[in-house]
Amino acid sequence: MSQKVTPFVQSLKSMPADYRFLGSPISDPLETSSGSSVCVTDLLIPRNGYLKNGVSGTENANEDSPYSVQSVSIGERSSIDDGDPVVPLPQSNDRRWSDTSAYARKKVLQFWVQLPNGNWELGKVLSTSGEESVIKLPEGKVLKVISETLVPANPDILDGVDDLMQLSYLNEPAVLYNLEYRYNQDMIYTKAGPVLVAVNPFKEVPLYGSRNIEAYKNRSNGSPHVYAIADTAIREMIRDEVNQSIIISGESGAGKTETAKIAMQYLAALGGGSGIEYEILKTNPILEAFGNAKTLRNDNSSRFGKLIEIHFSETGKISGAKIQTLVQCAEGERSYHIFYQLCAGASPTLREKLNLRSAKEYKYLIQSNCYSINGVDDAELFNAVKEALDIVHVSKEDQESVFAMLAAVLWLGNVSFNIIDNENHVEPEPDESLSTVAKLMGCNINELKLALSKRNMRVGNDTIVQKLTLSQAIDARDALAKSIYACLFDWLVKQINKSLAVGKRRTGRSISILDIYGFESFNKNSFEQFCINYANERLQQHFNRHLFKLEQEEYIQDGIDWTRVDFEDNQNCLGLFEKKPLGLLSLLDEESTFPNGTDLTLANKLKQHLNANSCFRGDRGKAFTVAHYAGEVTYETTGFLEKNRDLLHSDSIQLLSSCSSHLPQAFASSMLIHSEKPIVGPLYKAGGADSQRLSVATKFKGQLFQLMQRLGNTTPHFIRCIKPNNVQSPGLYEQGLVLQQLRCCGVLEVVRISRSGFPTRMSHQKFAQRYGFLLLESIAAKDPLSVSVAILHQFNILPEMYQVGYTKLFFRTGQIGVLEDTRNRTLHGILRLQSCFRGHQARCRLKDLKGGITVLQSFVRGEKIRKDYAELLRRHRACTDIQSHVKRRIAKRQYKAKVDASIVLQSAIRGELVRRCAGDIGWLKSGGFKGNESKEVLVKASVLSELQRRVLKSEAALREKEEENDILRQRLQQYDNRWSEYETKMKSMEEIWQKQMRSLQSSLSIAKKSLEVEDSARNSDASVNAFSDATDLSGSGDFRTHGRTRSVGVVGLSVISRLAEEFGQRAQVFGDDTKFLMEVKSGQVEANLNPERELRRLKQMFETWKKDYGGRLKETKLILSKLGSEETGGSVEKPKMKWWGRLRSTRY
Repeated sequence: MSQKVTPFVQSLKSMPADYRFLGSPISDPLETSSGSSVCVTDLLIPRNGYLKNGVSGTENANEDSPYSVQSVSIGERSSIDDGDPVVPLPQSNDRRWSDTSAYARKKVLQFWVQLPNGNWELGKVLSTSGEESVIKLPEGKVLKVISETLVPANPDILDGVDDLMQLSYLNEPAVLYNLEYRYNQDMIYTKAGPVLVAVNPFKEVPLYGSRNIEAYKNRSNGSPHVYAIADTAIREMIRDEVNQSIIISGESGAGKTETAKIAMQYLAALGGGSGIEYEILKTNPILEAFGNAKTLRNDNSSRFGKLIEIHFSETGKISGAKIQTLVQCAEGERSYHIFYQLCAGASPTLREKLNLRSAKEYKYLIQSNCYSINGVDDAELFNAVKEALDIVHVSKEDQESVFAMLAAVLWLGNVSFNIIDNENHVEPEPDESLSTVAKLMGCNINELKLALSKRNMRVGNDTIVQKLTLSQAIDARDALAKSIYACLFDWLVKQINKSLAVGKRRTGRSISILDIYGFESFNKNSFEQFCINYANERLQQHFNRHLFKLEQEEYIQDGIDWTRVDFEDNQNCLGLFEKKPLGLLSLLDEESTFPNGTDLTLANKLKQHLNANSCFRGDRGKAFTVAHYAGEVTYETTGFLEKNRDLLHSDSIQLLSSCSSHLPQAFASSMLIHSEKPIVGPLYKAGGADSQRLSVATKFKGQLFQLMQRLGNTTPHFIRCIKPNNVQSPGLYEQGLVLQQLRCCGVLEVVRISRSGFPTRMSHQKFAQRYGFLLLESIAAKDPLSVSVAILHQFNILPEMYQVGYTKLFFRTGQIGVLEDTRNRTLHGILRLQSCFRGHQARCRLKDLKGGITVLQSFVRGEKIRKDYAELLRRHRACTDIQSHVKRRIAKRQYKAKVDASIVLQSAIRGELVRRCAGDIGWLKSGGFKGNESKEVLVKASVLSELQRRVLKSEAALREKEEENDILRQRLQQYDNRWSEYETKMKSMEEIWQKQMRSLQSSLSIAKKSLEVEDSARNSDASVNAFSDATDLSGSGDFRTHGRTRSVGVVGLSVISRLAEEFGQRAQVFGDDTKFLMEVKSGQVEANLNPERELRRLKQMFETWKKDYGGRLKETKLILSKLGSEETGGSVEKPKMKWWGRLRSTRY
């Protein structure tokens, strides 16, 4: 958290700008309670008395330096921390780490005293006598110490400041106490100028999560944090368009891997949105499982270096990533995590397929006697690894191949050898291990045996087969296992890079996060620690180069007033490793090429050639000591030559290429591509092509140089991780261990340079271009230097807050923030003005557009409405025409029906009138038979009317029956529709039934009509004949004729009535039966019968009745016809004449 500036600091800031302590000795006695005095030592302050925090410049690169390419200066960036107080620093040239002075002892009563155990304790001076002082410790103990050894303590108000630059007295105990104070309060991050110091808490602390990410994103939290470093990197990348890097360093167990994860989480949160950030975060479980192992000092120690380069788009969103590794395949106290996770978390199917056993059954895993880690579930982590492999698009087939290679490595460790002769030659034992390895790799078991027990060597054009001894065979087996695992790791990294590169747009903007193994020093250090510490030396040189060398060289080259600050330079130690031809790496490679070289000859050679180097010391036997930046480390050369040589023979590569599995084939191709180098005269020895391979140290150095070259092209941000104790216990703070790491990191030197220097610098051209618009146009048109000076005067930047160099402007901490705030406010005002003006313009354009759109819409809508009206009018006219035609047709039909009805009515009335008239005329003519004839006419009229009435009644009944039949047919159709399975059968029956009913109805109607016509004709003829022939006929003959006519009419009418009545009854019966059966079939009525059988029976009954009814109808018709023929008698042959014709002829 940010600290309030104390009154003491304010008083120092209020001192005159040119105030300085003179360099001459000053004797200023310090009065004590006993009256004695203490001589004050010299105190020197730089001319301007202020420090800085940033670096820029160039360095003369040698031919063997990774910085031989043009590097980007870190000095081109501006500091974003504009709240740091500017504090003058009392400084002594006599002590490297302290700001102790007589002046301090005169003003301060609390001091730090170093106890015999090396720890610092805070005490209070009771008295001073000569060169000794009496000091009281907090627990009440009183000590007498030499006054010169006392170190002044800071006031209590500065306890726990979040930036070491704020300390009034910058010394070792003050820094240690400040870090411990914050550590005990779970504030594990502290700024040391441009460097972030992170102390490993060994527990969960509430400093992370989405809420904290949002706070640092909005800059509402100014406390030191990894989030703040990542935020600075991404902002500077966008602002300066320069690649950035976050370099995380520290000892093993200091928390570098977790810190790298936290930085990646923040970058993913800020640049997320495309989905690829999730894939980037999911690479951590994979790389940790395959590249990390448990050691004595760290449960999750990185056994490889990792540089994750995250690419961003123009808008600041993550567009891709690339991972570069610096591999050092060395097992620690426990092998890689993935082996234990595979043994614990593999499914039963996978275990059976790979023939997996428990971890305790593999020789590679039982060497450490450590099979689990407290608080870690290997099975759960294995599932997380499989999930991560799915996310980075590694197919299921490839995953199975990866697990098969891991199992093959484990089973290779179990391969044993049998001695076959007196010369210790061996051959692999044909047991389960050998067969399982051959099966998993997909190779022939005999070829595997040959590769592990024999070696083909080329001498000229001849090939010699050499049998291997037991030790050589074991080395060959282990070399094959290590090579398979190393190639598998490289293959996984390539697959991850392919997945992360999908859709990546190279904009030249990236942030690289370096997580590399830390400095290691054990009781026994071998080749692995040798390579790891060499990499850390190179990384420390990169740190020194940017924060010390380039910084101070740039001050001097640009001609500003500056006093150089000394620092620990590890260039001598780095030269000890890299110097040619008498460096550690060169001598190691040279000795590795000699077939007779041994570890002892290597140690003697090193002592012979390197004893003159101050960083090297030869010890007894095979040991030698190197003075690293972090302290002295003693190495044992045992195994150096063996591990440096590439023991994987060409026979093993040939074996991998012959495997049926695609992964071993890919491994063999990769080995052939990367293992060859041009032949160099004497290096081509009897070993054939194997002697041409690069050594492990040379490969490691090449990878390291590539890594440093990539870092050299970025603007670095440093995070120094500190391990507070060696037992990984939370809350335990060991001063000696922390102090050693602080000295190795050069933290105090960084703070000194930051406090006295100029952390922010900018070229004249860039400064004028960035802030020139704040001036008048006449001034802004001048040269960049004049514009820059005018800007500084315009905004009242104090002269002591900046310096003008030959090419750049240099600013104290926080000064550029004032200009940035002014620039941002001005730009904000300009943008507001522009937004208002553009808004006005937009509203005017919008108003014009709205007016034009309204007019256009009115025209369009009017045209559309006119077209719609025309269409509606056309349709209205068409409807009117159709209606007129329809109404006319209906009217015609109605008129025709009325006319026909009128004609029928008229004909009936006229007939009635004629018959009446004819009767009257007959009565007048008959004379003597008047009474009898009138009776006969009346009888005939009544019979006719009765017949007509019955006919009409029958027709009405017939129509009713027809309507009932129509209703029955409709119901039957509905039932048929409900039951689709009887549709065809019922439809056919219904059609047949309807046809038969219509035929019966037509037959009955024809019979009725014919009977009616014949009756009416006979009646009319009888009346007319009676009238016209009355005088010619005798009474007996006439009565006989009329009696017969009446009897025929009565009989015919009765027969027809009975047939019609029977037809109606039968139709009703059949309809009711059919309805009942359909209800039974549909389930509406429950009955104990079969509807289908009853329906067939009903149909048979109907057919029977139909035949009988048709026969009787025919018989009735014949009978009526006979009766009619008998009635007419002999006049049948005469042409019949209608009654109205006869009447007309009679009249006329």
